[in-house]
Amino acid sequence: MGITLTPAAAEHVKRFLAQRGRGEGIRLGVKTAGCSGLAYVLEVFDEAGPDDVIFEDQDVKVAVDPKSLVYLDGTELDYTREGLNEGFKFNNPNVKDSCGCGESFTV
Repeated sequence: MGITLTPAAAEHVKRFLAQRGRGEGIRLGVKTAGCSGLAYVLEVFDEAGPDDVIFEDQDVKVAVDPKSLVYLDGTELDYTREGLNEGFKFNNPNVKDSCGCGESFTV
């Protein structure tokens, strides 16, 4: 299935990389954290790692390590603004439950 981005997320990433002046794309992963077990990790990458799986959607590269891909396959990354808050939203079909604060999830 892979990783996809909404037009809003793709435009935000492209703008950020242009302002930064470098960067090949974004890296998406998971780490053990929070009360539900897993939390998302999102960062810019300048060079893909040797084991990274690379997806490209709307001219944005997304690198995912193989261990995280098990939890993230099929995820759509969105960028939303709600009132004064804005940020990335992960539409992950693998999530079975999440904590009340929304910071962690379980599959």
